[in-house]
Amino acid sequence: MNIRNITNLDRFIIEVEHGLRTCFIKPPLGSRPYPAENQIEPQFDDAQKAHVAGLMRINNAGEVAAQGLYRGQAITARDQSVQQEMLEAAAEENEHLNWCQTRLQELDARTSLLDPIWYLGSFAIGATAGAMGDKWSLGFVEETENQVTEHLQEHLNKLPEEDQRSEKILSQMQEDEQRHAQSAHNAGAAELPEVIKFLMTSVSKVMKATAYRL
Repeated sequence: MNIRNITNLDRFIIEVEHGLRTCFIKPPLGSRPYPAENQIEPQFDDAQKAHVAGLMRINNAGEVAAQGLYRGQAITARDQSVQQEMLEAAAEENEHLNWCQTRLQELDARTSLLDPIWYLGSFAIGATAGAMGDKWSLGFVEETENQVTEHLQEHLNKLPEEDQRSEKILSQMQEDEQRHAQSAHNAGAAELPEVIKFLMTSVSKVMKATAYRL
């Protein structure tokens, strides 16, 4: 039996398909249950509902960006174990996408209109980081997940106190992101220069401000 080698064109098609699915199709629920399933839906006024939807839209956009980052890093990773780690992290982030989108549906809200931009930009950053070398790629993962952990805590502080459904989702996501950061650190992540960290923070602020509304 002939085994067909995967060409660069094949890889390109696979990544395009994955990007389109990430941006436009809700992924299935993973092996873990929906964190909010046993929590009562609070009675929001219109302003509260719009605010919570805005926060969840930001988090969904962040997970779309994480998909792009991990897939970009995987495609240029030099070490097969690092490539596999990136793909496994991307698979878990798909679970987060399901949770965020389920919560947005509960709130009668949509995802960000700019999700394709977040994905493409993050894929380019990830591919560049991967091409620089695995330790720098892992450094981007560690710093990204540290920043995501911080903004999840910020969102947890901004949620209405009665919204235990969103709180359960974001708390579990925060725990997972902390684990990803620690895993990257243990695998030999390089410490990124402060200017890179500053740029990453600046881009994140733009995304959060935009995705909240769009």
